[in-house]
Amino acid sequence: MPPPPAKKYMLGVRPVLLALLFGTLVTLLPAFAPATDTQSRTVPLPPGRVLSVEITIGAIKVEGSTRTDAAIDVVRHAPTPEGLARIPVEIVEDEKEIRIRGIQAESGTDAAYRTDVTLKVPHAAVIGSIKVLEGRVSLQSLDGAVTADIRRGPIDAIALAGTVRLETGIGNVTAERMRLSADGLLRLRAFNGDVTLRLAERPRDARILALALNGTIASEIPLNRKDTWGPRWSEATLGTGEPVISIDVVTGRIEIKAPSK
Repeated sequence: MPPPPAKKYMLGVRPVLLALLFGTLVTLLPAFAPATDTQSRTVPLPPGRVLSVEITIGAIKVEGSTRTDAAIDVVRHAPTPEGLARIPVEIVEDEKEIRIRGIQAESGTDAAYRTDVTLKVPHAAVIGSIKVLEGRVSLQSLDGAVTADIRRGPIDAIALAGTVRLETGIGNVTAERMRLSADGLLRLRAFNGDVTLRLAERPRDARILALALNGTIASEIPLNRKDTWGPRWSEATLGTGEPVISIDVVTGRIEIKAPSK
């Protein structure tokens, strides 16, 4: 028995409606697709010129090499193309400093809007300031000076020397193959997280200070300890007592590792 006319009409209309709906979704999809934007620049970085970076959400990676300039890559991520405007990028240069900023508009802190920065710089570059609200900081093969501060997230450092100051609010600091410079400083701090330091070689000259307000300290280098009650405090003076290695945590574990010879 053939279907009634009304039902036959609906059977014919349904594919047309589905096709129209699918076409509309395909048309609107790009407006809702995640958006990515990349900006790249190469700038001179002679000795004495300082580079600094500040972002709200994202990852910062700095890698040292034999180059004499700085290659800057900034990648923005947002839920929609229009959303990229919420994380404007500024690269400001003057004779003494290069400043890179990827701060969310109106003091926003939305994790859906992130800025990832990759820097390739000379080994001896001076990184005056790295500031991140939430994300990750990775540093490798630097022997000039670097200061990094992240409020939520880890810092990973490999083969650094010179003057190094690394601090996390919530997150771990992991420093591998670290080298001491005669006129340098190694300062590692975590408010809520662990600090792990692995030295590339056992130091002959150093002043080591380690403080854990609410945590533990373990060291392969013999330290004088005070850990019977209250904050854990350990220290040692090797050779001339310089350079200084200073490590402290509020809540977390300190671990110092070094080759036996």
